Amino acid sequence: MADVLHAAVWVSDLDATREFYEGGLGLDFSRQFEGDDGVTNYFVTGESDAEFQFKHAPDEAPAEPAGIDHLAVEVPDTDAKVEELVLDYGSEVLVGPMDHGDARIAFVTDPDGYGVELIS
Repeated sequence: MADVLHAAVWVSDLDATREFYEGGLGLDFSRQFEGDDGVTNYFVTGESDAEFQFKHAPDEAPAEPAGIDHLAVEVPDTDAKVEELVLDYGSEVLVGPMDHGDARIAFVTDPDGYGVELIS
C-alpha cells in the first residue's frame, strides 16, 4: 500500500515559518538539510509519520504557490487556535471557525499567505 510522506512548499522567511508551524501550531521539527543548490529544506511532523517540507532559498524569491490550496493540521480546539494565530502570528482568517459535519474547522494564513486548515 502507498503512503503519504510529505508535501513541499516554498517559503520566503524560514524563521517565521518555523515559529508559526512549531510555536503556533505545535508541530515538531523533524529534520533539516541544505541541498547542493543552496536551498534549505526544513521539515515538521505531527503525531503521524507524514511531514510538511518547507523549502527556502535565501537569495531568491519563493516560487508562486501555484496549485497549493491549503495544508491541513489537526488541533485540539479550532476556535482557540484561530485566536492565538491571529493575535500572536498575524494570521488572517480566511474561513470560519465553523462546524463541518462532526468537525470544527477554520482556514487561516501562514507567514507566506498559504492557507492552513485547522481541524478539531
